[in-house]
Amino acid sequence: MTYDLDPALRAANRTTLADYSSTHFRWQVHEGVGTIMLDRPDRKNPLTFDSYAELRDLFRRLAYADDVAVIVLSGAGDNFCSGGDVHDIIGPLIALPAPELLRFTRMTGDLVKAMRACPQPIVAAVDGVCAGAGAILAMASDLRVGTARSRTAFLFTRVGLAGCDMGACAMLPRIIGQGRASELLYTGRAMTGDEAVAWGFFNQLAEPDQLLDTAAQLAQKLADGPTFAQGITKTMLHQEWSMSLDQAIEAEAQAQALCMLTEDFARAYHAFVAKQRPKFEGN
Repeated sequence: MTYDLDPALRAANRTTLADYSSTHFRWQVHEGVGTIMLDRPDRKNPLTFDSYAELRDLFRRLAYADDVAVIVLSGAGDNFCSGGDVHDIIGPLIALPAPELLRFTRMTGDLVKAMRACPQPIVAAVDGVCAGAGAILAMASDLRVGTARSRTAFLFTRVGLAGCDMGACAMLPRIIGQGRASELLYTGRAMTGDEAVAWGFFNQLAEPDQLLDTAAQLAQKLADGPTFAQGITKTMLHQEWSMSLDQAIEAEAQAQALCMLTEDFARAYHAFVAKQRPKFEGN
């Protein structure tokens, strides 16, 4: 006997985002790849209160999206993101009392939580200025393609703030190492593109005019893969930070057994036997 979810229940838990209309950035979906482009190139694509919130909400919705397997995150023009807008965010923050400031910092942290919680891998395409909250967006992505001319700066100490913003002290050392992360977070200096790829922050470098194509090709390769299993991989990469080795091994045993129940696992086996390339469908 087979069972099927009530259609209304399926509809309540799944959605499509190809027709999503964004207000504070550009959004499109093509062949399973959703592209977010921050689109204020005249000011190096800064974030505002509203764009923070819309990005957070979109990443939360992606957990239920049927038509998006991978995300590309980029900036229009020659820069990725200059961080919080000086006039729209930094200026107003000076006048706020502590409770409202905490609401703001929790909201920005919620964006990172939403990025890490969405099952789709996120590929950041980083060119030019990648500073402050922009550097955090790149850091919170799963993979990063950069350019040699890019400059990634966690510059919070340069404006009188701590370097521990939006999870930086937890995540950056895991990506580039404690010593290198400490230098960047204490000094606020910019990490060059060559340093970023040598230190493992960037997965690869591309020429500026090839950056988006390179990121899109990487994203499409992931989108063509076993997307359910990739979502499990992302979940385990995130959750195992706080696990002991024994806990991690047991969690991975359960995760792998779950993936062995998928049709994609069977497809891979039958394709191997037939000496063909598997065609994954994400189920």
